[in-house]
Amino acid sequence: MPPNTIDLVALDLDGTLLAPDETISVRNREAIKELLRAGIRVVLVTGRGVDTPIRISKELGLNLPVICCHGALTKDFGANKTLETIPVPLQYAKPMVQFAEREGLAIAVYLDEAFYRLQGSEVFMDDMRGPNWYEAPSLHELLTQAPTFIRFMGEEAVTRMQREFGDLPLSFRYETWYDFVECAVLNREASKRNALARLCADFGVPSDRVLAIGDSRNDVPMLRWAGIGVAMGNALPEVRQAVRYATAPNDRDGVALAIERFCLPQAQKSA
Repeated sequence: MPPNTIDLVALDLDGTLLAPDETISVRNREAIKELLRAGIRVVLVTGRGVDTPIRISKELGLNLPVICCHGALTKDFGANKTLETIPVPLQYAKPMVQFAEREGLAIAVYLDEAFYRLQGSEVFMDDMRGPNWYEAPSLHELLTQAPTFIRFMGEEAVTRMQREFGDLPLSFRYETWYDFVECAVLNREASKRNALARLCADFGVPSDRVLAIGDSRNDVPMLRWAGIGVAMGNALPEVRQAVRYATAPNDRDGVALAIERFCLPQAQKSA
């Protein structure tokens, strides 16, 4: 790999920068500090809502916009400004939410930078009890504007949603953690790859000067778009097979190892 090729590093969070216990290792933190010292931009790209990437960005001393909601929302948190949002059209969102409510399926909508779930519905993970999760007696009545994305949670909800709405012109992002299945429903134009490409264009950074690291299916287009795409060692086989490079798992400093391999030699040479 020739030196001085990387100007921007894009990092997924879950399964990538974050260890299984959702901490960031000392070695990963140090690698990111070295990138910043070398003047290399670092952008967080995640399927989560805005709060976690903003908190982690501040923790790590990052000041660039965050790409969240699987690429449906890009937020400049320093200026408290939404740079881009690509919501699910209301004409599709309302029938989906009404169907889920009528059938008693586990669902959440992301609206105005917060998650809403039906009052009394099942809690699948601890973050659903967090400060930016709210209960509502009716979700479809909340939808006076298009939601950023919709989450169907659990095997029954995902299966029935797919059967009922799988032919709609939307994007369906399926994720599996152990025995838990989830599907994020997005605008067809919303993706991590598209959001990152637009942000890099704003910075004047071409794709061949981008290093992207991720572990999930929704990372693959981004990894393939970047000049260097790296799959985590804990990624699904289909993700590892989709890109040229792989690194160690997220519990063994995989992010730091990739940064040290592809970015820090050029930083040391230019110092």
